Amino acid sequence: MSDLDALENQSIYIFREAYNKIGKLGMLWSLGKDSNVMVWLAKKAFLGHVPFPLIHVDTEKKFPEMYAFRDRYAKEWNLDLIVEGCPPIEDIDQSLPPAARSAARKTAGLKKVIEKHEFEGVIAGIRRDEQATRAKERVFSPRGESSQWNFRAQPPEFWDQYKTEFPPGTHVRIHPILHWTEVDIWRYIERENIPVVELYFAKNGKRYRSLGDQDITHPVESSASTIAEIIAELETTKTSERAGRAMDHEAEDAFERLRVDGYM
Repeated sequence: MSDLDALENQSIYIFREAYNKIGKLGMLWSLGKDSNVMVWLAKKAFLGHVPFPLIHVDTEKKFPEMYAFRDRYAKEWNLDLIVEGCPPIEDIDQSLPPAARSAARKTAGLKKVIEKHEFEGVIAGIRRDEQATRAKERVFSPRGESSQWNFRAQPPEFWDQYKTEFPPGTHVRIHPILHWTEVDIWRYIERENIPVVELYFAKNGKRYRSLGDQDITHPVESSASTIAEIIAELETTKTSERAGRAMDHEAEDAFERLRVDGYM
């Protein structure tokens, strides 16, 4: 069994555990590389069909290429897609730095989606290697009222033994690719021939490593215009994956404040 096979098997197991043990489920689809790998894994886990709705919390500020990708593959992959908007920036905590405040719109939008559709669990495509705060996460992560995350009160997860039974009314976040790395994602995309948004590939010496809203996401210097070149670049680069995310360069505690409040 290859490393990718082992990663795939563990993620499929997590998907099936969540579907078996958690009530009404939805899965976030941000249209990025990690989200598309998640859709692919879910289809493998459930014999080619994703048995729960996908959720796109739309800030209406994504790149045109992302919206085109969403509209095409929602149909091609036969997805049950829920698209919900976000509150205006004026309704968001004014003490947050500008980019973090903009990103927090998505958290507020997600809370409304969870309440409206009564989701007991939401599947999200975060990875521990992306950001230091996310390294504290669990695969099955119980949340408090209003989806708040107390990283100091998470259940232990030793030897892939997951706590999946929680008190009634508990909202749970499930992270099937928490154990993957960025290069794992790209190697799997290459092996499985998974479609991704074209913005990941270099044009005029720049490409996006992480996709978000147009106004708070920027490309990084790169000449990698194929998946093989992206993998080769990642094997040597010292540039952070989120180097192009504006909020990661604001106040030191901004990201953690967002995560505690429910940001993915």
